[in-house]
Amino acid sequence: MKIAVVGTGAIGSFYGGKLAHEGRDVHFLLRSGIAKIKRSGIRIRGQKENFHVARVQCYETADAIGPCDLVLIALKATNNEALLQLIPPLLHQHTILLTLQNGLGNEDFLAQHFGDDRVMGGLCFICLSRISPGLIEHLDYGHLIIGEFIGSLRARTCAVAREFQQSNVVCQMVDNLMEERWRKLVWNIPFNGLTIAAGGITTEEILREASLHSAALALMNEIIEGAKSCGHNLTGDVAVEHMKRTETMGAYKPSTLLDFEAGRALEVEAIWGEPLRRAQANGAAMPRLEQLYVLLKSLNARRE
Repeated sequence: MKIAVVGTGAIGSFYGGKLAHEGRDVHFLLRSGIAKIKRSGIRIRGQKENFHVARVQCYETADAIGPCDLVLIALKATNNEALLQLIPPLLHQHTILLTLQNGLGNEDFLAQHFGDDRVMGGLCFICLSRISPGLIEHLDYGHLIIGEFIGSLRARTCAVAREFQQSNVVCQMVDNLMEERWRKLVWNIPFNGLTIAAGGITTEEILREASLHSAALALMNEIIEGAKSCGHNLTGDVAVEHMKRTETMGAYKPSTLLDFEAGRALEVEAIWGEPLRRAQANGAAMPRLEQLYVLLKSLNARRE
């Protein structure tokens, strides 16, 4: 497969780097930092992942890459409009668009503009920090879950999964992509949100402070009910599993908090707004999520 990576931040650098390190034909599209990556490559450092891709095929324009078999989309959802110019030069008749973005609505956006049959979704379960262009700190985890936006698993799903699996990435295929997105939101919504709303604290501090721990758990259970209203069969066990996993993370700052501290726009609509709208449209009362959404939207607007 000829593979393009659109968005070479932490996620794009890690998963694209894993593929390139194992000899896949990977082409990275960058908006900035291209000189550094051409000079120094992509380096992933950490206790569990430590590797270097010395020679990186990187480009400033999609036209320079040309049509690909698979496009990994790792831009922040706040930049989706840019995809309308970036994606077309990368397409041929059977190009697959695999979004690795957070939240809800990204697959819908791609399907609306490029056709739903092209679209797959991926969920990244990983703790990363981008130090500088091409230099990524790996903190924990790293597995992927992928699925089709429309329909069930097919031959191409297996082919994409195999590319990752043969590049030492644990990659699981699922039949119900949206249910898995909601499952991940049960963690993302409270912990990405409360670490910002509580003044820039870590996940460890949320677990330690009784009132914040209770707020996180209440949000988790509310998201589970929202998911159920949308037809997804999540149970309270999801919250328990997420809490146990969070206990092992230590003093972790989620990527959204890092964005906020760096003055970058938050993915407010994808992570908080769209889940709220979908749940409310299906009759679910979401007072805690609505309150958090309004607060984060206000904080985000103040810096625009």
